[in-house]
Formats: sequence, C-alpha cells, structure tokens
Amino acid sequence: MPAELTTTQFNHLKQLSNDDNVISALALDQRGSLKKMIASASGEGESEEVIIDFKKAISEELTKYASSILLDPEYGLPAAKKRDSKSGLLLSYEKTGYDATEPGRFPDLIDNQSALRIGEEGADAVKFLLYYDADEGDKINDRKKAFVERVGAESKANNLPFFLELVSYDANMDSVTDAAYAKVKPHKVIELTREFSKPRYNVSVLKLEVPVNQKFVEGFTDGDEPVYTAQEAANYYKEQAEATNLPFIFLSAGVTNEMFLKELHFAKDSGSNFNGVLCGRATWKLGVKPFAAEGEEAGRQWLQTEGKANIERLNKVLAETATPWSNKVKVVD
Repeated sequence: MPAELTTTQFNHLKQLSNDDNVISALALDQRGSLKKMIASASGEGESEEVIIDFKKAISEELTKYASSILLDPEYGLPAAKKRDSKSGLLLSYEKTGYDATEPGRFPDLIDNQSALRIGEEGADAVKFLLYYDADEGDKINDRKKAFVERVGAESKANNLPFFLELVSYDANMDSVTDAAYAKVKPHKVIELTREFSKPRYNVSVLKLEVPVNQKFVEGFTDGDEPVYTAQEAANYYKEQAEATNLPFIFLSAGVTNEMFLKELHFAKDSGSNFNGVLCGRATWKLGVKPFAAEGEEAGRQWLQTEGKANIERLNKVLAETATPWSNKVKVVD
C-alpha cells in the first residue's frame, strides 16, 4: 500500500523536493568519517571547529541548487541556519556509525534528541540510519525492527515524515566492497527494502543503496571480473523497485559523482521508479582537501565551481531518470 501521510507531512515532503516532486537532497550528516577526512587533509588532527565551518560553507554555497539538505544536530545546526530559504531540512536522529560493543551493528540514538526537538529546530523530516543483514537471525533483527517501529511512531506523532536509511551488510563478511559481497548484495538489499516497506514502521521515504555493486556489472568493471551480467543487474534494480510501494531514493554510498550518475541512468533503464537522491560524498568529498589544507576561501572556491557543477549534473540526470514521489502517497487526516 502507498505511504499514508497527513497534510502536514505531505507539505513537509514538498518542502524537501523540487517542483517536480523529486527529492534532490544533499547529505551532510557525516561525523566520524568527515573528521577523519578533514584530519587527513589538514595534517593537524581532528578539529570540531573546522567540521562545523565546512558544513556551514557547503550549506551556504550548495543549497541554492539542492532541494534540501540532511544535517546532524551535533555539528550541523549552524549550517542549517545558513541554508537557502527554499531548501528543506532533514535532521539525523542517530549517532554516527553503530554500537561496536556487541554483535549486530545496533543503532544508538543521540542522547538529547527527539522527533519533537527535530521539529522544533525547523526540520522537515526525521532521518534514521539502520545497518541491516536480512539473514542475521531474529534475536538481532527483531530488536532492530522494534527500534524502527518506535522511531516511526514518534515521527508520526510529531507530524514529520520519516526517512529510513538502510545499509546492508553480511555479519559473516568483513568487506562490503569486494566481489564476494557483491554476489549476495542483491538479496540483502531487496529483502530489507521489502521488510521496511510494511505499514507497521510508518516510513515515509526509504533511502536505499542500489541493489548491486555497479563496478562488478558487465560493462562497468574496469578490469575486475564481472559478478553480474548487465541483464542480471537490471533485473535486480527492477526487483528492488517492485519490493516496495513507498517512495524511495538512492544514496551515493561513497562512489564518485561520475559512477553515481551512471547508476541513476542504469536504474531508469532497468525500470526502477525511484524518486530522487540523498547524495553526499559524491557531491562534496573532493572539496574537503582544499578547505582543510588551504583554508575556507579555497574551499568555497571549489564549492562554487566543482561542487556546483556536481549538483547541476545530478539535477540534470534526475530530470531524465527520477519519478515523482507524489504518485506513491495518499493523504489521510
């Protein structure tokens, strides 16, 4: 069944979207990984002030071209105030990464955060990230399902759309980037898509990986042995789309801007009716070095040129490939 939204949730979702009801959002809620990138580029260790300033610069320079921005409440609230007046705002509910003190990659919520507070900060949606292995067993996965049920109910109670970001893994594999994981990834991604489309979770929009590792698709391999033929990969994209009736958008998962655009074209050609993107590192990653190593002026110069060009290329591809989420929702008050 389609996502059921109140009028208020619907209006928030409109604020997060472009005029075609496609989500062209900039993801900038990275914390731990961004600290490491900035420390590596600057050679001076981790600096919270630089992280905050980097987020502010991206928000000020790039939300002119994006429909919305995803930020975290720990370092991103100053950046939220710098966004373009037409740009919507999503705020993260979870701490960065996952709980590493026990098996299962369980999520942690930010201690002083709630859906109510997310709304009070002027956000248009709650974003929650879950790592999920469909084959890990009920002892772990039932805990995760209950966790999502609570966040979904809380979002609904505060009349905010709930964006659920799902990242797949295999509990018995160390890597999610090699050929061994590429072979099982379609099953993992399609099953989590199917599970969290159930009405009990109150999800408004799913934020998903593409269902294959594109660099192992025939024609994209660049020297690697293919794991999938082009037709097999296309079938997985279509199967993923058919596993949900909810609006869903793709995350860039750290691939290059060029590869992400190729994935979107491939998705469209495969029959995937995706509804936009929440694109992070593929847009701004290469701007970290000039910002951290050469200073804010050099960083802003990169954002005003290369960063802007990355988003404009993305927007052009979305106009050619994405479909409106409004076809998949029903307003109920």
